[in-house]
Amino acid sequence: MADLNRVFLIGNLTRDPEVRYTPKGTAVGDLALAVNTSIRGQDGQVKEETCFVDIVAWGRQAETVKEFLHRGSPILVEGRLQFEQWETREGEKRNRLRVRAERIQFLGRGKPAGGPPTGEETGRPREGGEPTGPTEGNVSEPDEVPF
Repeated sequence: MADLNRVFLIGNLTRDPEVRYTPKGTAVGDLALAVNTSIRGQDGQVKEETCFVDIVAWGRQAETVKEFLHRGSPILVEGRLQFEQWETREGEKRNRLRVRAERIQFLGRGKPAGGPPTGEETGRPREGGEPTGPTEGNVSEPDEVPF
C-alpha cells in the first residue's frame, strides 16, 4: 500500500512569526495559521468555520517568513503532517499534530502591520538609496521572495 502525507493550506497568520535557533545555528520558525471555510447548513444559513493550524518552518525559509510576514499576512503552505510526543517536567504526556512546511508562498504584499508598504517591503529604493529587500536570484516582482 502506498503512503501519502501531503498538506496544502491557504490562510492568514494569527500572530507574528517567531524564530529560534538550534544549538547548531539552524533557524526554526513557529507560525500559527487560521484557515476559514464557509459551510451552508441544512437551514440554508452560511456559517464560517475556522481551523487553527500550527506550522513549523526550518532554515532560511523560517528567517524569510520572520522578516517579511506579520499577523494577518495571507500565505499558502505546502508540507506534511508531523506528530510529536513528549513528557512535561511534571510527568504529563503531551502530543500535537502540526504541519512541517516544505514551501511557503506569500500571497499578499509585504507591509508593516497598520501601515503602507515601505521601500523595504516593495523592493523600491528608499530616498537617495539603493533598492532594498530580497536580492538573491533575479527577483523581478516585488511580491516574489526567494527561499
